[in-house]
Amino acid sequence: MARWLVVRSLPGIARAQQQAVAVIGYLSAAVHPNVAAALRHGLNETGYVEGQNVVIPERSAEGHYEWLPRLATELVGGQVAVIVAAGGNAPALAAKAAILVVFLTGGDPVRVGFVASLNRPGGNITG
Repeated sequence: MARWLVVRSLPGIARAQQQAVAVIGYLSAAVHPNVAAALRHGLNETGYVEGQNVVIPERSAEGHYEWLPRLATELVGGQVAVIVAAGGNAPALAAKAAILVVFLTGGDPVRVGFVASLNRPGGNITG
């Protein structure tokens, strides 16, 4: 589901920045090569090819959750259009205040504190 949300938002980014390269930050609590590969695969299927029209800077806390806020700030400083947060709730919560965040979670996003409600999530985070 998150892949669809990212892919659906990119055409607007591309139109707004004609011939610009989309920058999608990837923030994880630990190294998740399968998730990063799935993100790239989904983007490729829709015409976004890393190194051609999309750049995906990755940051991993490598299990050090206290690093996540700093890593999210680094991504935002790199002018990312969106952050894809993977590896539990902590990466999405760390990036929540910074920029549009697409989170990957199997939990209840209201209970965790990602969104105010499912009907009116508010803020800059979606899943």
